[in-house]
Amino acid sequence: MAAKQPPPLMKKHSQTDLVSRLKTRKILGVGGEDDDGEVHRSKISQVLGNEIKFAVREPLGLRVWQFVSAVLFSGVAIMALAFPDQLFDAIFDGAEVNSKTPIRLYGGALLSISLIMWNALYTAEKVIIRWTLLTEACYFGVQFLVTTATLAENGHMSSGALFLLASRLLFILVSIYYYYQVGRRAKKA
Repeated sequence: MAAKQPPPLMKKHSQTDLVSRLKTRKILGVGGEDDDGEVHRSKISQVLGNEIKFAVREPLGLRVWQFVSAVLFSGVAIMALAFPDQLFDAIFDGAEVNSKTPIRLYGGALLSISLIMWNALYTAEKVIIRWTLLTEACYFGVQFLVTTATLAENGHMSSGALFLLASRLLFILVSIYYYYQVGRRAKKA
Protein backbone atom coordinates (compact mmCIF):
# COMPACT_ATOMS: atom_id res chain seq x y z
CA MET A 1 0.00 0.00 0.00
CA ALA A 2 1.39 3.30 -0.98
CA ALA A 3 1.63 5.92 1.66
CA LYS A 4 -0.45 8.93 1.05
CA GLN A 5 1.70 11.92 0.26
CA PRO A 6 1.00 14.96 2.40
CA PRO A 7 -0.21 17.97 0.49
CA PRO A 8 2.51 20.41 -0.45
CA LEU A 9 3.24 22.87 2.32
CA MET A 10 1.66 26.21 1.81
CA LYS A 11 4.02 29.04 2.41
CA LYS A 12 2.62 31.85 4.43
CA HIS A 13 3.70 35.17 3.16
CA SER A 14 3.53 37.09 6.41
CA GLN A 15 5.54 39.92 4.94
CA THR A 16 2.87 40.62 2.40
CA ASP A 17 -0.14 39.56 4.45
CA LEU A 18 -1.03 42.66 6.49
CA VAL A 19 -3.53 40.90 8.78
CA SER A 20 -0.99 38.21 9.60
CA ARG A 21 1.68 40.79 10.39
CA LEU A 22 -0.68 42.69 12.69
CA LYS A 23 -1.66 39.48 14.49
CA THR A 24 2.00 38.52 14.92
CA ARG A 25 2.87 41.96 16.33
CA LYS A 26 -0.08 41.81 18.71
CA ILE A 27 1.02 38.39 19.99
CA LEU A 28 4.57 39.67 20.47
CA GLY A 29 3.24 42.76 22.21
CA VAL A 30 4.81 45.32 19.94
CA GLY A 31 3.27 48.09 17.93
CA GLY A 32 0.43 48.80 20.36
CA GLU A 33 0.13 51.61 22.86
CA ASP A 34 0.93 51.08 26.54
CA ASP A 35 -0.74 52.84 29.47
CA ASP A 36 1.30 56.00 28.93
CA GLY A 37 0.42 56.18 25.24
CA GLU A 38 3.89 55.10 24.12
CA VAL A 39 4.12 52.89 21.03
CA HIS A 40 6.82 50.23 21.36
CA ARG A 41 8.54 49.36 18.10
CA SER A 42 10.19 46.21 19.41
CA LYS A 43 10.28 43.84 22.35
CA ILE A 44 13.77 45.11 23.13
CA SER A 45 12.47 48.63 23.69
CA GLN A 46 9.87 47.22 26.09
CA VAL A 47 12.47 45.29 28.08
CA LEU A 48 15.15 47.97 28.13
CA GLY A 49 12.76 50.87 28.47
CA ASN A 50 12.25 53.82 26.27
CA GLU A 51 14.50 56.72 27.24
CA ILE A 52 12.35 59.10 25.19
CA LYS A 53 9.61 58.69 27.80
CA PHE A 54 11.89 60.21 30.44
CA ALA A 55 13.21 63.05 28.31
CA VAL A 56 12.08 66.48 29.31
CA ARG A 57 10.56 68.97 26.95
CA GLU A 58 12.44 71.85 28.47
CA PRO A 59 10.69 75.19 28.75
CA LEU A 60 12.55 78.19 27.40
CA GLY A 61 15.05 79.50 29.92
CA LEU A 62 14.96 76.53 32.31
CA ARG A 63 18.69 75.84 32.17
CA VAL A 64 19.48 79.55 32.60
CA TRP A 65 17.21 79.63 35.66
CA GLN A 66 18.90 76.55 37.11
CA PHE A 67 22.32 78.15 36.57
CA VAL A 68 21.25 81.45 38.17
CA SER A 69 19.79 79.54 41.13
CA ALA A 70 22.95 77.49 41.62
CA VAL A 71 25.12 80.62 41.50
CA LEU A 72 22.78 82.48 43.87
CA PHE A 73 22.71 79.66 46.41
CA SER A 74 26.50 79.22 46.24
CA GLY A 75 27.18 82.95 46.53
CA VAL A 76 24.94 83.49 49.55
CA ALA A 77 26.30 80.31 51.17
CA ILE A 78 29.90 81.46 50.80
CA MET A 79 29.00 84.93 52.07
CA ALA A 80 27.21 83.44 55.11
CA LEU A 81 30.17 81.18 55.88
CA ALA A 82 32.91 83.74 55.35
CA PHE A 83 31.24 87.06 56.22
CA PRO A 84 28.25 86.41 58.53
CA ASP A 85 28.23 89.97 59.96
CA GLN A 86 28.02 91.61 56.53
CA LEU A 87 25.22 89.29 55.36
CA PHE A 88 23.14 89.98 58.47
CA ASP A 89 23.82 93.72 58.19
CA ALA A 90 22.79 93.79 54.51
CA ILE A 91 19.41 92.23 55.28
CA PHE A 92 18.54 93.80 58.63
CA ASP A 93 20.26 97.17 58.16
CA GLY A 94 22.57 97.64 61.09
CA ALA A 95 21.01 95.24 63.59
CA GLU A 96 23.53 93.76 66.01
CA VAL A 97 24.59 90.13 65.50
CA ASN A 98 24.52 88.18 68.77
CA SER A 99 26.16 85.02 67.42
CA LYS A 100 27.74 84.11 64.12
CA THR A 101 27.06 80.39 64.54
CA PRO A 102 23.42 80.38 63.29
CA ILE A 103 24.40 82.40 60.22
CA ARG A 104 27.25 80.03 59.45
CA LEU A 105 24.93 77.03 59.90
CA TYR A 106 22.57 78.72 57.45
CA GLY A 107 25.51 79.06 55.05
CA GLY A 108 26.31 75.36 55.40
CA ALA A 109 22.72 74.40 54.66
CA LEU A 110 22.69 76.69 51.63
CA LEU A 111 25.95 75.21 50.40
CA SER A 112 24.38 71.74 50.58
CA ILE A 113 21.34 72.91 48.62
CA SER A 114 23.63 74.58 46.09
CA LEU A 115 25.36 71.24 45.42
CA ILE A 116 21.97 69.76 44.58
CA MET A 117 21.26 72.72 42.29
CA TRP A 118 24.59 72.31 40.47
CA ASN A 119 23.96 68.60 39.91
CA ALA A 120 20.41 69.21 38.69
CA LEU A 121 21.82 71.55 36.07
CA TYR A 122 23.47 68.58 34.32
CA THR A 123 20.62 66.07 34.43
CA ALA A 124 17.91 65.45 31.87
CA GLU A 125 15.63 63.51 34.20
CA LYS A 126 12.29 65.16 34.65
CA VAL A 127 11.76 63.99 38.23
CA ILE A 128 15.08 65.35 39.49
CA ILE A 129 14.56 68.70 37.80
CA ARG A 130 11.06 68.99 39.27
CA TRP A 131 12.22 68.09 42.79
CA THR A 132 14.99 70.69 42.72
CA LEU A 133 12.55 73.35 41.51
CA LEU A 134 10.12 72.40 44.27
CA THR A 135 12.94 72.48 46.85
CA GLU A 136 13.88 75.93 45.63
CA ALA A 137 10.29 77.21 45.79
CA CYS A 138 9.85 75.82 49.32
CA TYR A 139 13.14 77.33 50.46
CA PHE A 140 12.25 80.76 49.12
CA GLY A 141 8.75 80.49 50.62
CA VAL A 142 10.09 79.65 54.08
CA GLN A 143 12.71 82.39 53.80
CA PHE A 144 10.02 84.90 52.80
CA LEU A 145 7.86 83.97 55.81
CA VAL A 146 10.76 84.01 58.30
CA THR A 147 12.09 87.34 57.03
CA THR A 148 8.60 88.88 57.13
CA ALA A 149 8.02 87.67 60.69
CA THR A 150 11.43 88.94 61.83
CA LEU A 151 10.86 92.35 60.27
CA ALA A 152 7.39 92.53 61.88
CA GLU A 153 8.89 91.72 65.29
CA ASN A 154 11.56 94.39 64.93
CA GLY A 155 9.10 96.90 63.50
CA HIS A 156 11.86 98.22 61.28
CA MET A 157 11.88 97.96 57.48
CA SER A 158 15.03 98.59 55.50
CA SER A 159 15.41 98.95 51.77
CA GLY A 160 17.60 95.80 51.73
CA ALA A 161 14.88 93.80 53.49
CA LEU A 162 12.18 95.04 51.11
CA PHE A 163 14.38 94.15 48.14
CA LEU A 164 14.97 90.71 49.65
CA LEU A 165 11.22 90.11 50.13
CA ALA A 166 10.40 91.25 46.59
CA SER A 167 13.15 89.09 45.10
CA ARG A 168 12.00 86.06 47.10
CA LEU A 169 8.46 86.46 45.79
CA LEU A 170 9.81 86.65 42.25
CA PHE A 171 11.98 83.56 42.81
CA ILE A 172 9.00 81.63 44.21
CA LEU A 173 6.87 82.49 41.17
CA VAL A 174 9.59 81.61 38.65
CA SER A 175 10.41 78.30 40.38
CA ILE A 176 6.74 77.29 40.53
CA TYR A 177 6.27 78.28 36.89
CA TYR A 178 9.15 76.05 35.77
CA TYR A 179 8.00 73.27 38.12
CA TYR A 180 4.63 73.10 36.36
CA GLN A 181 6.10 73.58 32.89
CA VAL A 182 8.50 70.65 33.33
CA GLY A 183 5.65 68.51 34.65
CA ARG A 184 3.37 69.08 31.67
CA ARG A 185 2.87 66.20 29.29
CA ALA A 186 4.20 66.67 25.80
CA LYS A 187 1.56 67.16 23.13
CA LYS A 188 1.28 64.33 20.63
CA ALA A 189 1.88 65.40 17.06
